[in-house]
Amino acid sequence: MALPDIFTKSVTDEVIERIDKLTGKSQPLWGKMSGAQMLAHCCVSYEYVYDNNHKPPGKFMKFILKMFVKDKVTTEIPYTRNGATAPDFVIKGDRDFEKEKARLKEYIEKTQELGVDFFAGRESHSFGKLTIKEWNNMFYKHLDHHLTQFGV
Repeated sequence: MALPDIFTKSVTDEVIERIDKLTGKSQPLWGKMSGAQMLAHCCVSYEYVYDNNHKPPGKFMKFILKMFVKDKVTTEIPYTRNGATAPDFVIKGDRDFEKEKARLKEYIEKTQELGVDFFAGRESHSFGKLTIKEWNNMFYKHLDHHLTQFGV
């Protein structure tokens, strides 16, 4: 079953509405992250694309990621609860909830505004070139997983 298209304004608006339902006191239904940590965690996918502040994996590690992780991240198959995450995505310490919330919403809006033309055949940080469908699945599935984790 195809995932909603994060590159469309209506889907972006729906995801942002879900984010806006979160508060600094929102608690996860599973897992250990606070709401602020979860928002910062979700920003990492976009930092990889826009900010270039994470060291890219070496050739061998990129090969391993493409072989063993890419399909888990870029297909429609949902994530399992309490699954392992890459080191860049582990958020430690306190974060400012409102700052992370605003940052994530800005990334989502920027992605929608840049649209499919920006992402078509674009090289990802970890997996090589991705199709539009793979980019969509990666972005939407991750957001949906963590918003569901927090009950929104």
